[in-house]
Amino acid sequence: MKIAVDAMGGDHAPSLIIEGAVLAYKELGIESILVGIPESIDSELSRLGARGLPFEIREATQVIEMGEVPSKALKSKPNSSMRVAAELVKKSEASAVFSAGDTGGAFAVSLHVLQRMKGVLRPAIAALIPTLKGFSIMLDVGANLLPKAQHLFQFGVMGQIYSELALDTPSPSVGLLNVGGEVSKGTDALRTAHGLFAKSDLNFMGNVEGSIIFQGNVDVIVCDGFSGNVALKVSESLSEMLTTLLREEVTHSVRSKIGYMFLQNGLKSMKKRTDYSEYGAAPLLGLNGLCMIGHGRSTAKAVKNALRATDQLVKKQLNGKIQSEIDRQLSLQRSSEPGWRLWDQIREGIFHPGESSESSEEGQSSDDSETNLTQK
Repeated sequence: MKIAVDAMGGDHAPSLIIEGAVLAYKELGIESILVGIPESIDSELSRLGARGLPFEIREATQVIEMGEVPSKALKSKPNSSMRVAAELVKKSEASAVFSAGDTGGAFAVSLHVLQRMKGVLRPAIAALIPTLKGFSIMLDVGANLLPKAQHLFQFGVMGQIYSELALDTPSPSVGLLNVGGEVSKGTDALRTAHGLFAKSDLNFMGNVEGSIIFQGNVDVIVCDGFSGNVALKVSESLSEMLTTLLREEVTHSVRSKIGYMFLQNGLKSMKKRTDYSEYGAAPLLGLNGLCMIGHGRSTAKAVKNALRATDQLVKKQLNGKIQSEIDRQLSLQRSSEPGWRLWDQIREGIFHPGESSESSEEGQSSDDSETNLTQK
């Protein structure tokens, strides 16, 4: 099934977004539905000599711009390219949606259209972080600024499934980002979350300090969206700074230039490992449909690699496996906590089968949308 691409989202849209989709088809055989203003899309396909390729175009007359308030954009732009693309996933006309547009807008639209998986309290954005040992996964990196303990625990559950599928990590280790390694450190939410992880059957490594994020000793790093977003942006800017410093240093003298000739292959390899365009996008985990959020500065190469990652996650059934693990963890919690067992008994005695779950999900969706949009 094709991937729905928000052709109008991103700093370099629609030109580099469409070019990336064309590269994904030519090099990887991945087909896309390009969503946006048809005239603009047709123009770019003509420029690229790609009019004869099997791209489907879906019209969207509105665009959510960078920096727009997500809640306002959701109401005022019902025919935005983001929303039309997400609707294609909801209708099962596309296997996933990709957007390099405003992150807050993509989160709000996807949450509103696709809704949360059964049992998931908060969706989370999961990002790949380069480390000395390869990559770790950090979540959340921007969707939830003040998550509760149970939210953090579910981030860990979803993150370990993502690590298994995206990085082929066997039994991924999970750590909780905190200001110290001691159990007593951090906020009430962090201390309570630590207890939830410790009682679970996840491969929990305890608290993780910021100083060891890039060592690669923990596969999945769980944190609130504020801390995660800051850590992600710091890692990106640090990579850019080191590249710039190295470039400046090698031009200082003839000796430096000669030394660079021997080191350039290794430096290119290092740059590739820290270049966001190599892995392209971050999934928004916990929705009834796969949403991949790309960097606002995405190049054609980044879009191509984002679509490759999206296609692989669809084929590996990421969402289905997350749902199964969430169900399993909730079942374990309910069987071990007297409060959960009592509530299940009361609910079964009051509601008819199916009625309680339906009304509960409706209430969850409404509450979740308002909370997250307020946070953004």
